[in-house]
Amino acid sequence: MGQLGELWQRISATQPPLPIWTVALCLAVAAAVVLLSPIWRPARHAITIVHEAGHGFAATLTGRRLAGIRLHSDTSGVTVSVGRPRGFGMALTLLAGYPAAALLGLGAAWLIGIGHATGMLWALLAILLLVLVQIRNWFGLWSVLVVGIAVFAATWLLDPAQQAIAASTITAFLLLGSLRTSVELQSSRRREGAGRGRGDSDADQLARLSGLPGLFWVAVFVLIALACTLLGGLLLLRIDPAAFVPSG
Repeated sequence: MGQLGELWQRISATQPPLPIWTVALCLAVAAAVVLLSPIWRPARHAITIVHEAGHGFAATLTGRRLAGIRLHSDTSGVTVSVGRPRGFGMALTLLAGYPAAALLGLGAAWLIGIGHATGMLWALLAILLLVLVQIRNWFGLWSVLVVGIAVFAATWLLDPAQQAIAASTITAFLLLGSLRTSVELQSSRRREGAGRGRGDSDADQLARLSGLPGLFWVAVFVLIALACTLLGGLLLLRIDPAAFVPSG
């Protein structure tokens, strides 16, 4: 078997489910990272990377020309795309940022739930490589490289059980991190003067495009993140979500 075949065998390998207590520990570690401010501040850069990747993916999907991504040391970022300033493409591009980490986390939880924790890590590495080629500043380049090296190390150096633990922890972090950033959006809007029409957040830009208030879009972001977090948690714990749906 050639090197490509061996690589594909590594990527597509399946792992047995982790014990429930191990998954619970992964969730607890991710929750600590998200809730403890000294750890959250540097870790938040990873959520920003996924946030901007969401903007970039939506822009490309709707036919806009992606001009680049910039990441800043204050955990903010900006994705520049060229196209019509209004309409469906622009709205979807703005809408895609905050839910991106939650949706990625949900997809990752599904992959882990069917035994492809290693494949989930490689998929995450592929996303980081796609983001890397769009980075247009040095801090952004450094940020993506650090996260990418960490994910690559997990795919190459850890055994399958350890990879499943790493993948579960990363997934829980994406889900909970998306929920925290969505909840925090409203307080940041207040600081920016969004109530006086001066805000420049995704929610405020969507408000100007749609005529719906910015608070409505904040609620949309929070509800998406909450739904993905709950469903993703069930998938990680291998609890069938259908069990919570009333029969008959």
